[in-house]
Amino acid sequence: MRLFAALLPPPGASRPLAAAVDGLRALPGAEELRWTDRAGWHITLAFYGEVDDDAVPRLTGQLTEAAARTGPFAVALHSGGTFGRDRVLWARVRGDREALRRLSGRCVDAGLRAGTTREPDGLLPFTPHLTLARGTGTVGLHPYLSALHGYDVVPWVATRVALVRSDLPLPGRGTPGGRPRYTTVARMPLGGAR
Repeated sequence: MRLFAALLPPPGASRPLAAAVDGLRALPGAEELRWTDRAGWHITLAFYGEVDDDAVPRLTGQLTEAAARTGPFAVALHSGGTFGRDRVLWARVRGDREALRRLSGRCVDAGLRAGTTREPDGLLPFTPHLTLARGTGTVGLHPYLSALHGYDVVPWVATRVALVRSDLPLPGRGTPGGRPRYTTVARMPLGGAR
């Protein structure tokens, strides 16, 4: 199964962002973007790729230890950014970014200790974000970035790491470039969280 570790925003943080995204979806060209389902919104901490079923308990155990070594911390979403040439539109993450980076590193290390695969190092620095939409590069994302400028959500406190399964659309089923389906496999509390 294809797995990653993530923070999942609580509904209170998702609702204001959903209202902002509804406004973005009314902009010209929005129908050509693949919008991320709200139920799948997450902040990726570590990507493990394909993980054998028998390795999941080891990975969960290692993530439990990693989460326990990090205390709860403030997180919020604000404004936007892009990756690539108009390929990915995302919401920026602010709050205790040092705690977020530490937790991400611990989740990556947990995957190594569990013997799972992960993305190669050195491609991109860790950029905490929440993906809103994907494009093909034919629709300019600047109007969407402008509309997100100044957008801000009241911070929430991250208290859990989620191990999430990502099921990609099967070839020949649904629409080309369809959206993945995300399922939470396990939740690990951060140290001191209830």
